[in-house]
Amino acid sequence: MDCKKYIGMDVHQASISIAVRDATGKVLAESVIETKAATILAFIRGIRGSLWITFEEGTSAAWLYDLLKPHVTKVIVCDPRKNALLNAGNKNDRVDARKLSDLLRAGLLTPVYHGESGVRTLRELCRSYLTINKDLTRVMNRLKALYRSWAIPCAGDKVYSPRHRNTWLEKLSEAGVRRRAGQLYQQLDALVQIRREARRELLAESQKHPATQLLRQIPRLGPIRVALLIALIQTPHRFRTKRQLWAYCGLALQTRASGEYRFTGGELQHAKRLPALRGLNVNHNHDLKNVFKSAATHVSISTNPLGDFYRSLLAKGMKPTMARLTLARKMAAIVLSVWKKGARFDPGELKRQAA
Repeated sequence: MDCKKYIGMDVHQASISIAVRDATGKVLAESVIETKAATILAFIRGIRGSLWITFEEGTSAAWLYDLLKPHVTKVIVCDPRKNALLNAGNKNDRVDARKLSDLLRAGLLTPVYHGESGVRTLRELCRSYLTINKDLTRVMNRLKALYRSWAIPCAGDKVYSPRHRNTWLEKLSEAGVRRRAGQLYQQLDALVQIRREARRELLAESQKHPATQLLRQIPRLGPIRVALLIALIQTPHRFRTKRQLWAYCGLALQTRASGEYRFTGGELQHAKRLPALRGLNVNHNHDLKNVFKSAATHVSISTNPLGDFYRSLLAKGMKPTMARLTLARKMAAIVLSVWKKGARFDPGELKRQAA
């Protein structure tokens, strides 16, 4: 009878270091192979048994996951930020592969979600749109920094407008600086056009997913935010509870506690000390957090059931910053519930929960 084999892969651009262990922890084989699909599959087919494979999240992780998944029992793409053991002691490719296989056998790895191939196109379009947005913001900041470096006030957005461009360029008396500003304007115009095309493609692709119409019911979740939510979350069923989604979005409170129990009269009792709060969790999806934070900010100044919920929190004495966080968490919970159940957004249910 074939047994389980635990395979750790330390993946690099040109090579992959591999360590294979059995269920007892014994290293059965070690090898260094080329990072090519045919070579990897040939190696895997040469190992008999139930194969469990792990490697760290990185540039090639999605490609390698799709390549290996049909040929092995289990593929775990692990979070490198939580593999502290890899940094202990000597470190090289062979040692890292051994440690990964050992952690896999012990069940001590934190997986990174991979698996929804149905939204792969939308995810790539989302990534492109977000990257272009960041590039556009960077160019806009450089343009304003240039004017500020010459003590020219440039508040507002008129400095970016093509209609006022000549007026702004005339304020730069030095020829080299004026030329540099002109090149920044050229980059700005090109990126605006590229973002327009990326936005159109993103919205067209998002319409192919049934979740789009469900999530559009929720106030302040427009077509762009909904497209980003579907691409970034992929499927709501990866989160068992709303608290797991909050942690993924960076909306979960981190607490610290120690010495929770004591013995009184020979009996074990729980100490009545509240855990210390340490702010929101740092390890999260930043793009997803921005979606919920921006939506909550716009909801807080609008007239709709969620806006009423926000104002009710303020009426109870909650600080505006904490109220916006609570609103963002509420919106995340609504997204998860509506998407999972395929139900309509019910404002009446929100009012009953807030009462």
